[in-house]
Amino acid sequence: MRKSVITRKTAETDITLAINIDGTGKSNIETGCGFLNHMLTLFAKHSGFDLDVKCVGDVDVDFHHTAEDIGIVLGNAFAEALGDKKGIKRYGSFLLPMDESLVMIALDISGRSMLCFDCDMPTAKVGSFDTELCEEFMQAFARSMNITLHIKKFAGSNSHHIIEAVFKGLAHALKEAVEIDEKLKGQVLSTKGVI
Repeated sequence: MRKSVITRKTAETDITLAINIDGTGKSNIETGCGFLNHMLTLFAKHSGFDLDVKCVGDVDVDFHHTAEDIGIVLGNAFAEALGDKKGIKRYGSFLLPMDESLVMIALDISGRSMLCFDCDMPTAKVGSFDTELCEEFMQAFARSMNITLHIKKFAGSNSHHIIEAVFKGLAHALKEAVEIDEKLKGQVLSTKGVI
């Protein structure tokens, strides 16, 4: 089973995160931010990854450090759980409709970190969550997992729907990319021989 448990403590956040890539979509999420709890819960459900997150952060300031640091730890956990990446399909993409919103996620578990985020938000907040933190989370996640991640919005006028489409789309694209391809016979999908 491809699993990882990461603990990270700073002056701003104290996070423990566990992931099982070969899970069933179970989750237990406590971030101190209701909207982020919702996004990570649906991420687990749509991906089939089991995910436990416990974060105590400086939410009296805002949710910036919480969102960014959870992105870092989640990326680290995926990188650790995937190990040498032998046998994985490596690439994944998904076009996800969420009511009026339509978002594309395309990613490459490449060993090279890159985020291209073309996803403007019509409002500054969803409840108490700053919508700009969606990009901060994805940037931290892409960097720490060392992946190439493209996020593009084609339609959307409701910030909640747009961000939900991003997290659900990421779940489906990652599920595809980490799937084991039996044709690879345990090899890495790269002419270099490593990712």
